[in-house]
Amino acid sequence: MNERFLDLADPSFDVTGPEVIAAREEGTWVRTSYGYALLRHAEVTALLKDRRFQQGNAKWPAQNGIHSGMFSDWWKQTLLSLEGQDHLRLRRLLNPAFKQGVVQGMVPGFAELAHELVDGFSERGSLELVSEFAEPYSSRILCRLLGLPEEEWEQVAHWADDLGKSFGVRVKEDLPRIEAALEGLYGYCDAVVRDRTANPRDDLVSTLVRHQQEGSLSAEELSVALVFLAFAGMETTRNQITLAVRTLLDHPDQWRLLGQRPELGRNAVEEVMRVNPTVTWITREAIDDVDLGDGLALKAGDIVQVLSHSAGTDPRAQPDPSFDIEVEHPMHMGFGGGVHHCLGHWVARLDMAVALPILAARMPDARPDGPGEWLPMSGNTGAIRYPITFTATPVRDGGPGVSSGAVSS
Repeated sequence: MNERFLDLADPSFDVTGPEVIAAREEGTWVRTSYGYALLRHAEVTALLKDRRFQQGNAKWPAQNGIHSGMFSDWWKQTLLSLEGQDHLRLRRLLNPAFKQGVVQGMVPGFAELAHELVDGFSERGSLELVSEFAEPYSSRILCRLLGLPEEEWEQVAHWADDLGKSFGVRVKEDLPRIEAALEGLYGYCDAVVRDRTANPRDDLVSTLVRHQQEGSLSAEELSVALVFLAFAGMETTRNQITLAVRTLLDHPDQWRLLGQRPELGRNAVEEVMRVNPTVTWITREAIDDVDLGDGLALKAGDIVQVLSHSAGTDPRAQPDPSFDIEVEHPMHMGFGGGVHHCLGHWVARLDMAVALPILAARMPDARPDGPGEWLPMSGNTGAIRYPITFTATPVRDGGPGVSSGAVSS
């Protein structure tokens, strides 16, 4: 019997640390404070495709002692928690706005926005990555995608940041802030829906309002979906950008290479998400009794966590698992898998593939200015504050210095 235990609920626990790596070398799975966990790449990829499992996130509030209230009620209705026909119906309604072709058309705007933000600090030679780049970049792109007023990005980002704490291991402690953010976002999104009902436009909110008027979507489903998209679309991308920059700055040769070869932007995103993902685990729940082998026999309702970093760096799946943006490694787990694969993965992939080469090109000697402040390395993680220093450079002269060709198909 596997006696090792990983306390994922402990805010001081590091899911990328030696205790997890040691457990992976001992076996394919381990017990945790949130059910079982799978640790190796082959077993993880098989489970994510296994139809005997469903998402499993629906139990997250209850696992943390939250059994009622606004947050619990909202969480049960989000795309993350729904299964079966309701899940498929909502994904079909939302999917068109997130297709690669649609997002590809936004890439020149991503590049222009990234340069605009860098111009704001390039002559100073320093920045605080979260507040001066990652947050405005991800939030303004989200506003463009949904059709929200871009000038209101700061308020949307503030609510999204607080609501993002629902993915953290301190969720019960943060519940008052989470529910205040939910109330704010509900009110904001409902006002936008009223406006689009009266004044339809060519944007996602107007499209969803039309679906609601046609009976494909209830008014409550529309509100829940918009609140979820407003926070998930910003919070995870912002966090992943901070983790990407930290990882690349830990490998200065890779940072400089990315600045010189922007076409590596796409693979750099995949590499960062393999070794340093913001989603440190992915949850699945057994629908039936399942024997996964190696002594792990599950009962229906048992929860299994997929540990993203452990699986992504498993040496059994690749000859050399070390970080290298020129190498294509086996699939990472940063966007989930199966029917619950991340809806907005093309947005995240493309906006980061644009942003990272621009940052690297315009700050080639960038280095951390101290350790910064970080969320726990368990649950969803990322920077709270990450100061960076570099040799000051002038603002750009003319249009974007790095073209959208960095992410051309």
